[in-house]
Order: sequence, then C-alpha cells, then structure tokens
Amino acid sequence: MRKKNYKVTMGLAALMVLIAFSTSAAEKNGSISASGDYIIGIGDVLSIHTWKEPDLSLDMVQVRRDGKITFPLLDDILALGKSTVALKQTIQTQLSKFVEAPMVTVTLVNAVSQRYYILGEVLEIGEYPLIKKLTVIQAFALAKGFTQWASKDRILLYRRNGTDLSVFRIDYKDIVKGQMNKDIFLQADDVIIVP
Repeated sequence: MRKKNYKVTMGLAALMVLIAFSTSAAEKNGSISASGDYIIGIGDVLSIHTWKEPDLSLDMVQVRRDGKITFPLLDDILALGKSTVALKQTIQTQLSKFVEAPMVTVTLVNAVSQRYYILGEVLEIGEYPLIKKLTVIQAFALAKGFTQWASKDRILLYRRNGTDLSVFRIDYKDIVKGQMNKDIFLQADDVIIVP
C-alpha cells in the first residue's frame, strides 16, 4: 500500500517538476562550458573585489533576470553567459577608464542558476546545485542512495534542450558492473526519476 501511494505521489511530483522545468529551463542560461568553466546564469550570486579599491567591490551581487549586475562607476554590466574570468576581464577593461591597472577578482558565491532534480525511490529527493561536473552515480550518492523499493534498472533521466525533451534510461546495475560509459554527466535542469 505504501509503495502504491508513493508511486502516485512520485508521478505527481515528477509532473510538477517537468512543468516547472519546461519554463525555467528557457529562463536560465547557466551551464558548464566545454572547457569546464562555469557559465554565469540568472540568479547566481557573485562576489566581486577590486584590489585596494573597497568602493569598487561588491560582497554579494545577484545576477538579475535581465542577466545584468550593477557595478559602481560602470552602471549595468551583462554577466549572463560569461565565465567568471570573462566577467573579470570585462570589469577590468571598463574600470581602467577610471582606475589605473585595476585588479579584479570575481568569485561564484552561490550557483543558483544550475540545478538538477532527483525524485522517487531515493532517500533524499529534491533539488541539488550543479556546481561541478557531476555524473548520475554521484547524484545518487548525494541523494543518500536508494530506498529498498527502488527499481535500479528502470531509472529515467529527462533532459530539455530548448523545446526538445530527451529521455535517457539509466541502468544502475550496469554502471556498477563497470559500464562507466552509461554513467552520463548531468546538465542544468536534468530530472532523474527512480521508480
């Protein structure tokens, strides 16, 4: 009885996440570039410091829905779609009009724009930050593993790319047996469902 109720709950939760996923994915552009650099997205929180210039430093600044941040002397700067290094270079270039040889550091404080979701028969379902390259197996570990009812050979991963939705079947048992090519890397807004 518990398992049947749980499946219904899991199905409804999955549907709600997929609906939210379809709208939020288009709004968020944070990702990890091919070079492995984190790409800044909407909602990310940054810390920006200019060496020996406390008035030109921000402890916590959040990337707005328009993808910009407001910086002293420079007004609005587009941060969306840039790596922290690229944003640093942009700020340094623009600050050099006002300050001689500015040394800027941009640090990602909170990666809000990149999340993945794991639902179903894991011990800790929920939304998780995607702050580094992470595989499906690592996601299971962060979710504290499976419940005793998990169907480990019927796990599904939903991934939206624009308007296209891809579904990957994950066989945990094959991965554990050494087929590591099936342990795919997660992307922002992926949804994993463990039936």
